[in-house]
Amino acid sequence: MLLNKKSWIVQLLLPALFFLVVNAQAQDDCKVLQAGIDSVYVGKCKKGLAHGDGLAIGTDQYEGRFKQGFPNGHGTYAWATGETFTGNFVNGLREGEGIYSYPVDGMEVTLEGIWKDDVYIGEKPRKPSVRQSVSIDRHNFRKNAGSKNRVLIDFFQNGDRNKGILNLLLTTTSGYPTELGQSRGYDEVTFPVTITVKYETFNKLHTTLIHCVFDFTIYEPGDWRVELFN
Repeated sequence: MLLNKKSWIVQLLLPALFFLVVNAQAQDDCKVLQAGIDSVYVGKCKKGLAHGDGLAIGTDQYEGRFKQGFPNGHGTYAWATGETFTGNFVNGLREGEGIYSYPVDGMEVTLEGIWKDDVYIGEKPRKPSVRQSVSIDRHNFRKNAGSKNRVLIDFFQNGDRNKGILNLLLTTTSGYPTELGQSRGYDEVTFPVTITVKYETFNKLHTTLIHCVFDFTIYEPGDWRVELFN
C-alpha cells in the first residue's frame, strides 16, 4: 500500500540526497537534456552531457544509465505523481522490458511487460517449456520470421543431421502433420501447443539403441523450429 504523498516525496528524496552527499557536489558543467530531470545531475559525463551511470533530479528523478544527456539503458524513473518505471530506456523513452507501478485509490498497481516508443504493447512473451526430456543431450527453440503458425522438429547427432531416426512418433494438441525436407512437425497450429516426440536412435558411437522422449509446450504463436541433439 502506498504512503501519503508527503511521506512518498520524503522517501523519494532521501536516496537522492544521500547519493549527492556521497558523490560530492552536482556537476554544473554536465547537462541532462530531458525535461523533468534536468535540475541536478551527479554521475559520469562525456563532452558536457550525462553519459554512463548517474542520478538526475528535477520535478522527477531518474537513476541509471545515460547516453548523450538522455536516459539510455537500464534505470528507474520516478515521477512526482508517485509513478515509477524500472526497465530499459532508449533516448529517454521506455523501450523493451520493464515494470511500471502507479497508485490507484491508495493501492499500488503494477504493470509488467514490453514497451515500444514509450507505449505499453503487452506482456513479455512466455518462453517454451520442457515437460519431459529423456536421452536428449540438448535442445534449442528457435522462432523464425514469417506469418506461419507452425512447429518443425529437426534431429541432430555428431554435428550433422541424424538420419538414423527409428520409430518416430509425434503427438500434438493442435495442427496438421507436415514435412519439410528432413524436418517433421505440424502446420496450422493453435497456440499454446503441446507436442510429444518419441523415437529411437543409436548413440554417438553407434553401439547402443536408445529410446528418446521430448515433451514440450510452446505458448507464443509463430513459425518455430525445435532442434534435438543426441
